[in-house]
Amino acid sequence: MSTAPPRPKQLDSPLVAKGLKLMSRAQVWVYRRTGGRIGQKWRVGAGFRKPVPTLLLEHRGRKSGTVYTVPLLYVRDGEDTIIVGSQGGMAKHPQSYHNLRADPDTYIQIGTDRRPVHAVVADAQQRARLWPRLVEAYADFDTYQSWTEREIPVIILRPR
Repeated sequence: MSTAPPRPKQLDSPLVAKGLKLMSRAQVWVYRRTGGRIGQKWRVGAGFRKPVPTLLLEHRGRKSGTVYTVPLLYVRDGEDTIIVGSQGGMAKHPQSYHNLRADPDTYIQIGTDRRPVHAVVADAQQRARLWPRLVEAYADFDTYQSWTEREIPVIILRPR
């Protein structure tokens, strides 16, 4: 793991969380309306110099039953699509992670292509193999991991 600066405390502010949620909703809206022409590449942080592909992930709230959609970075592994539950290195897993554990059959959208997938949390061996590829695609994942005590989960989205 790389040596990273301590997590900036202001990132844990409720205002930052609310701002991120609003930006996420805006990205989903634009992505859908443009078929991914706008929003399909992440150009923030490490993605500024090396843009990272972005998909839309649907997940059903395990308590509410509401379907949510979030933009996430991804890499391909054969027919599988690999995502990360990083949540910027926050102390807790994102809600999408918990929702996928409760209801793993869902949909992703890449560009205009919406496809059914089954989510599986990578085991230790799979994570060890996939993590370097994820960090190669987006170096900030290593920074996020250094900011939290939890192991950031790697999720495999398999076609169904």
